[in-house]
Amino acid sequence: MKKLLISALGFTFVIIVLFSCTSKKASTNNLVSTDSLKIAYAEGFSIKYFTHYKQLLVYSPWVKGAVYARYYLVKDAKIKTPTDGKKVQIPIKTLTATSVTHFEFLKLLGELNTITGVCSPSFIYNAQIQKRVGEGKISDLGDAFSMNVEKTLQLNPQAVMMSGYNQNDPYAQRVSQAGIPVIFNNEWMETSLLARAEWIKFVGAFYDKEKLADSIFTVVAENYNEIKTKSAAVKTKPNIMAGSNFRGTWYMPGGRSFMGRLFADAGANYYFANDTTSGSLPLNVEMVIKNFSQTDVWLNCSFNSISDLVKADVKHAFFNPVKKDQVYNFNKRMLPSTANDFWESAVARPDVLLSDVIAILHPELLPGYELVYAEKLK
Repeated sequence: MKKLLISALGFTFVIIVLFSCTSKKASTNNLVSTDSLKIAYAEGFSIKYFTHYKQLLVYSPWVKGAVYARYYLVKDAKIKTPTDGKKVQIPIKTLTATSVTHFEFLKLLGELNTITGVCSPSFIYNAQIQKRVGEGKISDLGDAFSMNVEKTLQLNPQAVMMSGYNQNDPYAQRVSQAGIPVIFNNEWMETSLLARAEWIKFVGAFYDKEKLADSIFTVVAENYNEIKTKSAAVKTKPNIMAGSNFRGTWYMPGGRSFMGRLFADAGANYYFANDTTSGSLPLNVEMVIKNFSQTDVWLNCSFNSISDLVKADVKHAFFNPVKKDQVYNFNKRMLPSTANDFWESAVARPDVLLSDVIAILHPELLPGYELVYAEKLK
């Protein structure tokens, strides 16, 4: 009897140990990353795959190494996830989006129909969204910087996608406190066009469409790099200027901004090419006249005609591109409401934007090419 009892206790101990190990394995199973999505250019996010969920991190553009937002994407809401991030059930069925830079990603992924609310619809170029706004299928949530939170909560979307800023957003906080996940899409803080375009993978993850997003981006990146290679071989690089004079201050792209890198990739000789600024450079008009009056081409001018340009400031007439009719804006696809597709589809299609600039600076490289976003001022 004593041997039987000892045997039984021993068996029970083994069962407890096995159960304990099994439970421990089950509880830590999600903590082991099984794979990660390759990110080639973007620095602002990462995606890791675990057994029952995906971990999506958004990194702070302002504090190196800091995590700005953390998401755990699950297909089953019952799946337990770590408590240090926001759990989001995927694929998303309803979404409100506050920035026009998000729409082309959704279009390419075939998910525009999930949008139920937008900000400032008059500034949106996409025809499908405009149509659905007119039909009352998409709600107007007001200005992105003062979003109508009450209306957003009434829509009760699965998530709200917005651009993140280096400050606490009271509107984002209120939405999040109501239990609606806020997805911070910070593509606008990337410093290259391909890095911005790669955020289609970020958007795709919320729809469980990373493979489609990856295939779309691969084609865009291959096109971009192939065209870039053509311009790298040119012997003569036109001198360019960019931006516009606004109330006495001229804003030009910094050398490490995505526009500055676009100019470099297109084979331009840009005065600030070696500048390390990732944003815009505020300059006085006199400095611009001194360094840019004899340039060959003026790109990204905000005006629509030479007469309007000179009328805004007579000093503009001193610039060589104005005299030679070599001034271009990116307003070709602009609606009367000022909605401009340059701010929408060009974010996801930098290969097309690069082609535009190369066709302007080196037309011999792309014979017969018709400009998509750019237009010469007349």
